[in-house]
This record gives sequence, structure tokens and C-alpha cells, in this order.
Amino acid sequence: MMRTFIATMMMLMAFPVTAPAAVQEQEVTYSADGTELRGHLAFDDSVEGKRPGILVVHEWWGLNDYARKRASMLAELGYTALAVDMYGEGKTAAHPEEAGSFAGELRKNLPLAKERFLAAMEQLKKHPTVDTERIAAIGYCFGGGLVLEMARAGIDLDGVVSFHGNLTTDNPARPGEVEARILVLNGAEDRFITAEQIDRFKEEMAVAGVDYRFISYPGARHSFTNPQADETGRKFDMPIAYDPEADRKSWQAMQEFLAGIFRSGKQPGE
Repeated sequence: MMRTFIATMMMLMAFPVTAPAAVQEQEVTYSADGTELRGHLAFDDSVEGKRPGILVVHEWWGLNDYARKRASMLAELGYTALAVDMYGEGKTAAHPEEAGSFAGELRKNLPLAKERFLAAMEQLKKHPTVDTERIAAIGYCFGGGLVLEMARAGIDLDGVVSFHGNLTTDNPARPGEVEARILVLNGAEDRFITAEQIDRFKEEMAVAGVDYRFISYPGARHSFTNPQADETGRKFDMPIAYDPEADRKSWQAMQEFLAGIFRSGKQPGE
């Protein structure tokens, strides 16, 4: 028995156990239009070589822990992710009126929003782990609508994913100008998104010849991916709610979408 134990220990010493992968997270500062922007970068340093970069655009509350968590989850999948600061100076809102004001300022000033988005994109590309030819963006609520606007504006992205984001626009997509493939993940019971808006969006995409997919999750309400939605909804009397199944399915749909748009190159972790 002792002889077997010693032999086993010697084998373990000869083949040491590799340390588990670790996601590295760091705050980064960059600027646009004279405004300091404070993002949150996440990547897995055990993944060898360059990998696609993903921009994460926050909800109308601003760059908070939820957006940072999503960046970390993307890093766990083998991507390098940057949760961007669209409001500047790391501003976050504590009340819907404040959040609406912050978001409204950018919705009314698309050139400013584009400048800040592009500044974040350049910051992401500077990271040594990022393959600058493979960049995508995802966004939640306000951020979902914003990444759709960036796709409409013709920014050089491989793809964008909108989670319960706004579909309306004053700058509809035009034929031949949208480079990104688009995935929209929508809650079927989202009271902020009407059936008419969905029809108009689909018509807009079809007329512009955009490669897109629209998925609607039955029973899911606005903010269905955010575990804090129920509490926030009660606090401010908002028609929002977390839906674990829709959250899981939409995240899986995003993973499949990203794998598809980046299929021509080496996949994260390979």
C-alpha cells in the first residue's frame, strides 16, 4: 500500500497541475471630445495569442457593476472585453430621471456618441491581446440601442448584439453602408418596445439589405438579463423584470453569434 502511495505521489510531482485560468480586470482611462472616459477592461491571461475584442455598452444607468460583470463573463469565454463609459468621467445615475437625462443627451447628439464609441474602440484595439481585425459590440437597454446606431452609422464592426435595446432611430440604415451583422434579443412582453417598432425595424433592415436576426423571448419583459431588475422595478415602479431563462438563452444566442462572425479566424481558447 505504501509503495503504491509513493509511486502515485511521484507521478503527480512529475506532472504538476496547471493553475486555473484567471481573468484579469483593470480600469482604463481614455478621452474623447475633451472628456475623460473611464472604462473597465477584462481578459483571460491564460489564453495564448490574440483574440477578438468586444465592446460592452452599459444600460442607461451608466457604467456600473452590471456592465463590468458582463465584460468579465466575455473574458471567461476567451475574448478581451471593454465595458465602455459613454457618459464620461464614470458618471452613473441613481434615479430614472437622471438616467433618462444622461441617455437623452447622447441620443440627441449622435456625432458625440459616435466619437466616444470610436474612442473606446481604439482603446480596446491598443490592448496587446486583441486582434484588431475582429471587433464586435454588445449593449443592454440604452447600450443595445446605441450599438444598433453604431452599426447603422457604418462603423467597422464584425457584429453587434442588442439585448432589450431601443429599435427606433432618426438615422435608418441605408443599403450598402452597414458592415456589421446584427443580432437583436428582445423580450416579447417588453412594454417599451411596441409591435409597430419591431415591424419598422425589420422593414428597415430588409430594405437596407442588412444581415440580421431578431429573437423574441416569450414572457420576457424589459431588462430581462439583469438580476437586479425586479428590485429596481419595485423601487421605481417600472415595468421591468429579470427572466432567468431568457437571460440564459440570450447569452447562448450571443455566444453562437460571436462564434459565427469570427469563424474565419482562430477561436478564443484554441
